[in-house]
Amino acid sequence: MELRIAKTWDGFPLAEADQVVVRLDWESGDLRIRVDAPFYDDPAPTQAPGPTWALWEHEVVEVFLLGPDDNYTEIELGPHGHHLVLRLAGCRNLVARELPLDLQIERDRDRWRGIARVSAEHLPHPIQRLNAYAIHGAGMQRIYAAWAPVPGPEPDFHRLKCFPEVVLGSE
Repeated sequence: MELRIAKTWDGFPLAEADQVVVRLDWESGDLRIRVDAPFYDDPAPTQAPGPTWALWEHEVVEVFLLGPDDNYTEIELGPHGHHLVLRLAGCRNLVARELPLDLQIERDRDRWRGIARVSAEHLPHPIQRLNAYAIHGAGMQRIYAAWAPVPGPEPDFHRLKCFPEVVLGSE
């Protein structure tokens, strides 16, 4: 499945150069996530690459996978090798954090590419809805982009009812 993050969180189109492509597929029981995104060179988190709490405060691409009863997994990938995998049971009800993920990053001056693998055991079953987001910039210049817009008075990526229904193959 290919997702193109081509709009702001509230539905305005992004320039083609600012768009992000996220590809999802299954490989040996793992969900493989491939990202091709612009690289804005925002400051990296201060800790070493790997699991990073509050990664959403940095340049990041996020994938939310929603299953039955509003159980979902949030997967965040950063261009400097940082990542965060969260399990939630109901909107913003965190039940597990910093779950394992294998991440490989390649970066050049203008773009970054990542390949992540997360075990199916950390995902809702079945995956019924999803959304993907990209965030970069700081302060008033912070940009929030979405595959499927999540309208409201401000960016809120946990508006689960706004996630489109999907069929994500099978693991």
